[in-house]
This record gives sequence, structure tokens and C-alpha cells, in this order.
Amino acid sequence: MARVDTATRAAARITRVRSRVLDLPLPADFRPAWGRGEVQRSFFVTLVEIETEDGITGVTAAEAGPEAAVAIERFVTPHLVGQDAAAPERLIGVLRDAEVLGSPVYFVEVALWDIVGKLAGMPVYRLWGAATERVRAYCATGEVRTAEHRVEDCRRIAADGFRAVKLRFHSDDPREDIKVVEAVRRELGDRLAILVDANQAGVLPGMGGHRQWSFQTAVNVARELERLGVVWLEEPLSRHDYAGLRRLRDRLGTMQLAGGENNHGIHEFALLVEKGCYDVLQPDAVLSEGVYQIKKIAALAEAAGLVVAPHTWTHGIGLLANLHLVASIPNTSLFEFPHEPPGWPASALSQMLVEKPWIDQDGCLAPPQRPGFGFELDEELVERYTVARFG
Repeated sequence: MARVDTATRAAARITRVRSRVLDLPLPADFRPAWGRGEVQRSFFVTLVEIETEDGITGVTAAEAGPEAAVAIERFVTPHLVGQDAAAPERLIGVLRDAEVLGSPVYFVEVALWDIVGKLAGMPVYRLWGAATERVRAYCATGEVRTAEHRVEDCRRIAADGFRAVKLRFHSDDPREDIKVVEAVRRELGDRLAILVDANQAGVLPGMGGHRQWSFQTAVNVARELERLGVVWLEEPLSRHDYAGLRRLRDRLGTMQLAGGENNHGIHEFALLVEKGCYDVLQPDAVLSEGVYQIKKIAALAEAAGLVVAPHTWTHGIGLLANLHLVASIPNTSLFEFPHEPPGWPASALSQMLVEKPWIDQDGCLAPPQRPGFGFELDEELVERYTVARFG
């Protein structure tokens, strides 16, 4: 990492932590596959800014509303003010302990590294090694749609430049979802690699009527997807069913097993690696653990011959933080890029940013070259949709 002199380090003393809760609108109704019967018209983001005594500000955000802001104000801010923001490793214990008392606050580490990058005058991914300048992206869809509708979607997705798409499995009968994969494969051939997300790792509150897959259902679905040349099956079983995940993985041939977005902390990911649950680990720098802590998880995965492909369906700030992470490691795979128009296009996910990330002509994403994570907030939009302030 670039050397920061003593005078500069003294200027990284934290003076204030402030949070703004945003209620961001979606352009149309969105029916998330993982929220049975839910119609979503907006989403909460809690924007957090950590200020230092010389005016450098680190930015991060939670995929949550007032509960995240309250957790920050009560359990984090008192232990950060007066500390050195340029020493994130000294402050990780604060973030881990806070989860015992309130909402997980791992996302705060992003703001600390944002400050470090700004002090060093470098993008974070370069501070961490710059394994690559671009990352291959896949279009992550979010609704359950008919085969006919999804074929049309995938024609558009391919025309947009994507080389891979992720489809959701949430019909009462998985055979209906398999028909969607068959239709997309039949119509588009090898133009799009296909991934499948079952979202079985954790049932959300209020998902009445949802039945989690049995082990045998997961096996039957996996065999059909392997026949169709699917790249990976994501979260086919409960996130803590280590034995079942390993048994299922042992029965697969060419198709990979992916998951981990609902697991928390290095210790759980160490278990996933040790017990051989997945080929692809999917932690999220906003949800799962601190962003640099996930880099440590990536090292465990690399030693075990696994790859890391973070979950990114949170907001534009989370997406860019995870992008810097994967650009700094050698063992990454396809990068999740949420895009499901009309309800949840990529522009809605990143609406709080001035520059909305989008793929290049090769279907890849490049991290911003500005110091830190390169977040540039659309302050006018942020102010318009702020519904609460803390700190």
C-alpha cells in the first residue's frame, strides 16, 4: 500500500459519523422472486459518511432503513469518533461486536477504506493489488417470468452486450422454472451462459406459502440444470446445511454450486470452505463481512481452489465496493450486475451515484479510477429522498 506520512495519518482522526436514510423510488412495480407476493415500489438505503478532522469523508451505505442508522448511532459512532480512520484493522472489532447488539454493520468498513484510498490518492483495488482492470459481468434478473417473456428478455440482454444471465427459480413446481431455462437455451443457444438462483438459503419474513427445497428436490433440479449446461446453481439449500450442500456438490459433474450471501463473518465462510459446500463463494461487502475481511476470505478460497463472486443486489455503492474487491483478487468469477427492467434496471440500483455503472462492449465492468472507491454522490437526489437523519 502507498506510504502515508505521519502528518497525513494524524489528519485521519474521525470527527463525525452521520447517517441519512433514503427511500429510493423504482421506475415501475418490481415483484422480487425471493419475496413471495411482494410488490416493491421503492427501497431503503442508509447512507453513512465518516468525516475526518481535515475534511476527508469516507462513504458507505447499508441495504436497510432506520434500523441500520440507529445501530450505527448507538453501537458504532461512540467507538469511532477520535479513532484513526486510516487504520481499519484496529476498528474491525467494533463492527463485529455491534452485530451482537443490533443490525449487522459490516458495511461501515467500506467508508474506512474509502478514506485510506483518498489519503493515498489511489483506487482501493490498486491499493490491494490490482489483479485485473476489468471483470466479466452477468445480468442478474430478479423476477419469475414466463418462458416466452424471459426469452424476449434474454434477447435484449444479449443485444445489450451481456455474455451471461442469471434466472430465478421460485415456482411452486420447479419443473416450470426448468422450462424457462430450456426455452432460453433453445432460442439463444450458447450466446448467453446461464446461471440459476434458487434463493433457498434463508426464507424472508412474510413469505407465506414458500416451501424450501428438500435435498432430493435440489438433486433433481441440479441434474436437469446440468443437462442444460447451466454454469452454476445458487443457494439450493439452507445456508447452514453444510452436510447437505457437500453431499449435493459431490453429486455434480460440470455444474458448480454457489452461495454464501446469507452467511455472516469470516468464521462461517471458513466453515463453508472447510466442509466443501461450494465451488463459488458469494459474500457481500455490504451484508456478509467487512470488505477487506472478504479479501481474507478470498485467500482461504484461493488456497482451496475456489472462486469468489460477490452478491451485489444492494445498491450502487455496494456494487462498486464489491467490484473493487474482485478486481484485487486472482480467484474471481462472473460478477453479479442486477438489471431487471422495467421495475429494477441497473440505473435504479445506482441512482444515488452521478455515474451509473454499465458494461463495456465486451460485457465487462471496470472499477472507477478516482481515489478510494470512486463514489460520486448525486447530492440533489440524495437530499430529495432523505426521510431521516442521524448524527
